[in-house]
Amino acid sequence: MSVEWTVRRAVAADAARLASICLGGWRTAYRGILPDDYLDSLRQADWDEMFAARIAASTERTTMLVAVDADGEIGAYAGVLGDSEPGMLGALYAAAERRGTGAGHAAHEAAVAHLTGCGFGHAVLWVFERNTSAREFYEAHGWQCDHVTQSTKFADGSAVEIRYSRPLA
Repeated sequence: MSVEWTVRRAVAADAARLASICLGGWRTAYRGILPDDYLDSLRQADWDEMFAARIAASTERTTMLVAVDADGEIGAYAGVLGDSEPGMLGALYAAAERRGTGAGHAAHEAAVAHLTGCGFGHAVLWVFERNTSAREFYEAHGWQCDHVTQSTKFADGSAVEIRYSRPLA
């Protein structure tokens, strides 16, 4: 399925859709990585509020970028953190029904361009070590694992995240 994607900054009206994409991604991609009870306990309303707050707090450098199709439907988003060194790709999620259409690629490329435009020469991201599909996506897009890890606690468990980095310029 060939779709032409354009990317824009997220606006307040996008919050529920972005929350839905992210929550769906968590419940699918992180099953077996994070505790099932934790994933099952996540509530859409809480995520709607969290995304509304994140969008409201956006700055010129730290923002969310959304990939939209010709009908204005959001297929993916990227969260970029550009208020500290190095720049960071903080999130990248595609809607389940839009995976494989280039939405994630478009959001990723816009995020890298945004960080480059903010003057960063280098960026990092964190991904769950056991999330092999995300790791393969990032590696295909020029990110390299630098083998720095951190443990993230979730409810009654934890998961290891591993850092990736890449030059931007």
